[in-house]
Amino acid sequence: MNVAIIKYNAGNIYSVVNALKRLGIEPCLTDDAAVLANADRVLFPGQGEASGIMRYLREHKLDETIRHLTQPVLGICVGQQLLCKHSEEGNTDCIGIFDTEVKKFCPQRHEDKVPAMGWNSITNLKSPLFKGLNENDFVYFVHSYYVPLCSSTIATANYIQPYSAALCRDNFYATQFHPEKSGSVGETILKNFLEL
Repeated sequence: MNVAIIKYNAGNIYSVVNALKRLGIEPCLTDDAAVLANADRVLFPGQGEASGIMRYLREHKLDETIRHLTQPVLGICVGQQLLCKHSEEGNTDCIGIFDTEVKKFCPQRHEDKVPAMGWNSITNLKSPLFKGLNENDFVYFVHSYYVPLCSSTIATANYIQPYSAALCRDNFYATQFHPEKSGSVGETILKNFLEL
């Protein structure tokens, strides 16, 4: 299977590469539009700051490339947020696959720490992406911004308030958590993505 990872100035790409290698996939890291268009699966992972990443994507016309992909695409962490319409981080217009805004966590109590970092459970699982998983399985999150619950929500997490742990619209899937850092649960999700 031909799996491409979108290459841009983001951290944390290599943990995704290694997770795919553990599943027997040798992914191609690329910013070439033709290679991305012809891949069987495309992953859009990353950590970083929304406005800087969007600037890079626009300069390299990768935002348009991503919008026109027709195979299964998986956004991870900032990748999920950038597939939304707009982010409060840097007041950034994003790619717009998901018609929703990305919000910054507002701590309500002294113990509410931002970024939200660590293991949290996911519920209301509504997608073949979660085949073989159980309600309240735990996955690993690191984020200061979140996507509110919306019509594209396919999994829910709760930190300060309920929010979208995962999204789906047409061929686009996205997780706020890091499947590549989420042990056997994350491995199952990546495997399911490859089998969609």
